[in-house]
Amino acid sequence: MKITWLGQAGLLFDINGVKIIIDPYLSESCKKLNPNNVRRMPVDESFLEIVPDVLILTHNHMDHTDPETLVNYLDKDTGITVLAPEAAWQEVRKFGHNHNYVKFNRHCEWTYGDILIKAVKAEHSDLHPIGVIIEAEDKKYYISGDTLYNTEIFEDIPNDIYAAFIPVNGVGNNMNMTDAIRFCNKIKPQYAVPIHWGLHDDMYPTEFNYEKTIIPKIYEEIGEM
Repeated sequence: MKITWLGQAGLLFDINGVKIIIDPYLSESCKKLNPNNVRRMPVDESFLEIVPDVLILTHNHMDHTDPETLVNYLDKDTGITVLAPEAAWQEVRKFGHNHNYVKFNRHCEWTYGDILIKAVKAEHSDLHPIGVIIEAEDKKYYISGDTLYNTEIFEDIPNDIYAAFIPVNGVGNNMNMTDAIRFCNKIKPQYAVPIHWGLHDDMYPTEFNYEKTIIPKIYEEIGEM
């Protein structure tokens, strides 16, 4: 199992050669919407050359469902399985080509070989946001997607999460650092990884003091958990 942080909320899972990309944002699209949203880390174009087996989009916001990024993966007939909730699904399927576009709303599940992917509740400013749980190699990885602290989410989260990837930037309807820590103390993952910081801001999650925290570095494989 190899997990790489792509910046913002983007993640690359490599599970015995199966590549799953979640919410890749590898462009300057957000700058066009807001001049303040300038990348502080340039795009590493090597990640645009990957042919993912599964592409997961958690909601239809530019830094998660970004046409300028997605065209690199979807503008060819490579047969990618694309899992996306309603609004993101409507947007991404415009790419066409020989891909399997799956409308992946809360409570949906999808099996890819030995990997099980589940859509769980998120609370965000998109109408149909999701988080996902990836079950692989006898471990459960929870990727919250952009979300606020909402007690209904806990109904969807099992009590044996191995690693949780949680936004901490506290703007745009995301949890702030304090609420993200409270959230992790509630679901009690073995490891917590704060994400959605440092690309459009100068934040560093120094105060994210969950007992077992791993601070990721953009474009680098996240260390042994």
